[in-house]
Amino acid sequence: MSAAPLVGYSSSGSEDESEDGMRTRPGDGSQRSGQSPLPRQRFPVPDSVLNMFPGTEEGPEDDSAKHGGRVRTFPHERGNWATHVYIPYEAKEEFLDLLDVLLPHAQTYVPRLVRMEAFHLSLSQSVVLRHHWILPFVQALKARVASFQRFFFTANQVKIYTNQEKTRTFIGLEVTSGHAQFLDLVSEVDRVMEEFDLTTFYQDPSFHLSLAWCVGDARLQLEGQCLQELQAIVDGFEDAEVLLRMHTEQVRCKSGNKFFSMPLK
Repeated sequence: MSAAPLVGYSSSGSEDESEDGMRTRPGDGSQRSGQSPLPRQRFPVPDSVLNMFPGTEEGPEDDSAKHGGRVRTFPHERGNWATHVYIPYEAKEEFLDLLDVLLPHAQTYVPRLVRMEAFHLSLSQSVVLRHHWILPFVQALKARVASFQRFFFTANQVKIYTNQEKTRTFIGLEVTSGHAQFLDLVSEVDRVMEEFDLTTFYQDPSFHLSLAWCVGDARLQLEGQCLQELQAIVDGFEDAEVLLRMHTEQVRCKSGNKFFSMPLK
């Protein structure tokens, strides 16, 4: 059995969190020898004041319990933002109808599978940006993709994927037409990554639309018989040929809790 392709997802919904605990401040020398320090009371900062400073370096607080138990891909450092470039897909009702047939069947093999909350096709791995590099990165990305035309692609081949750490497994629909246009986009995204000394995309990427995921490596259960049955469902679904021919309208970048959209021509 061949190894499952890798996908470039970060393993938690956010890669930033606030620091816990307090630092003690050394005495300033004014305290008399042998005298115990007076207790210092800390008053909470009002929300009205905190809301005056939305542009701080800290990202949203991370809580793995809120993200299905996903394990962090890279260690947290204050001011680091997980960043990902992709093409969003707005699912139509008929697409969700297909997923309503596929997912319950796959769950007979792996009950812990859950539907993706949103759908996209990755153009980059998940990388780490310092807060002050987010806007320059996005500006460089906009300049690179500004001349690209919108295009159609087809994603109709069921495939099983894992992330690099094998901590998450995905059921996806692989792109079978439009691959060349995706490669052209990735080439420009990679140039921006290189400018910022970040990791570029995979050498031989399998562009795909993830449908469902689960924690852990579930390839053994999903590949083989299950995969064949899922493909048969897709092939036999009414108007699948039209339904799975999709239109690319924009490139999107997510960095921490910020989203940036770059419309194609």
